[in-house]
Amino acid sequence: MRLKILHTNDVHSNFDNFAKVATLIKQHKDGETILLEGGDFADFKSIELQGTRGIAAIELLESLGYDALTIGNNEMFNGVDTLEHMASSSSFPFISNNLFKKDKTEINGVNKSVVLEKNGIRILITGSSPNMGVFNEGLGIYMTDYKEAIIEEIKRNAGNYDICILLSHVGTFADEPLAMEIPEIDIIISAHDHKLFAEAKVVNNTIMNSAGNYGEHLGMLELEFKEGKVKLVNSSTISSLDVERDEQILSLLKTNKEKAIEALSKPLYKLPQALWHDVLEENPMTNLIAEGLKDMLKCDIGLINSGICNAGIFHEMTRKKLIEICPSPLNPTSFEIQGKYIKEALEQSLDAQICLADGRGPGFRGKFAGRLHIAGAEIVHDGKKVHNIYVNEIPLEDEMWYTVASSDFLQRGSIYESLANNRNEKYLAEEIKDVIRLYANKNDFVEKAYTNRWKETAEAEVLL
Repeated sequence: MRLKILHTNDVHSNFDNFAKVATLIKQHKDGETILLEGGDFADFKSIELQGTRGIAAIELLESLGYDALTIGNNEMFNGVDTLEHMASSSSFPFISNNLFKKDKTEINGVNKSVVLEKNGIRILITGSSPNMGVFNEGLGIYMTDYKEAIIEEIKRNAGNYDICILLSHVGTFADEPLAMEIPEIDIIISAHDHKLFAEAKVVNNTIMNSAGNYGEHLGMLELEFKEGKVKLVNSSTISSLDVERDEQILSLLKTNKEKAIEALSKPLYKLPQALWHDVLEENPMTNLIAEGLKDMLKCDIGLINSGICNAGIFHEMTRKKLIEICPSPLNPTSFEIQGKYIKEALEQSLDAQICLADGRGPGFRGKFAGRLHIAGAEIVHDGKKVHNIYVNEIPLEDEMWYTVASSDFLQRGSIYESLANNRNEKYLAEEIKDVIRLYANKNDFVEKAYTNRWKETAEAEVLL
């Protein structure tokens, strides 16, 4: 008996590419095919997803006849309520064997595993999601050990399936150990770390494949099932680069974008004052975020990079504008850090090359890293070197520990590496864009945002 598996992973709402993948799926799909998604299909940087609570993603996958999806971290990033809404609304199963609500109850619509039948073959499909660690509580989730969860699902379904497929959104580093330790797994579709396999790997008779990321490839496995064993006949990851986009997908995207724009364009309030933005120059938009973070998390200092935003807002606040100017699903984060590391990061921020560096990192959707903006402090510099920093008018001390309100991007030391030397980090469920929404209509915070904290002076050397 023959079985073909077509699979995608880590599309991250790159729907233009996915429209090309859709064309490939239609070319290669036949009566022996199952179609699987390895997670991180729904990235909430997308207007379509934000405005439809993720349903736009479901409709795209349904239109092509996907058989199952495992839940990646990006399906979680809009909170457990949105995930539950998506999973409960989907005609195909959302799968995760190790993901629960933070009170350890099951998430409505999420399956630990399913058994499908195709061409006379009973196929057990289970899936594992990545543990987000300290982010779990903020996202409203609880995670169990993925290896134990896989073993439990295999035992629970013993005798009811012929082939076991694992959709692993844990990362390819987990593939080979799982293949060695759990021989009952016949096939692993891997995701999360964006690895592209030129062809499938076989370890301990377990077949593994991964289709890279961003909808740039479609994965394909052609298998033969005979006398209780699975044999790999052929495998590939097919490039979508020069493929025509599927008109059905484009039509769905257009319709859902119109729905989303209408829902997200409803005005929230008029701004008391325009908030302009710049990547290199100190600006009120980024200062407002720093002030809002400091107030929200009750810290000594608020600290954020200007690259978190792409533009300012000048007249009216809408959810659409928030998504457009601040697409990163990063969380307000507090931590403790010594003064010397704050100073090192601020001094780096005077270097335009660092500010204009590629801002890529987990959860970051900006183009540039951007200059650091601060609340609760004043920096005296000469354009090249920081000479003095005052926290609440008191000179910053190198060895003293300060509480800092920031983002999880900076807390991890992304771009500004010294900031990783922190302790006692805490995360909120809100996103940085919510800080803008909550504080941009507060006159006192907007006025403070127009007060410069970076003081450039030729007399700086005298202050040493």
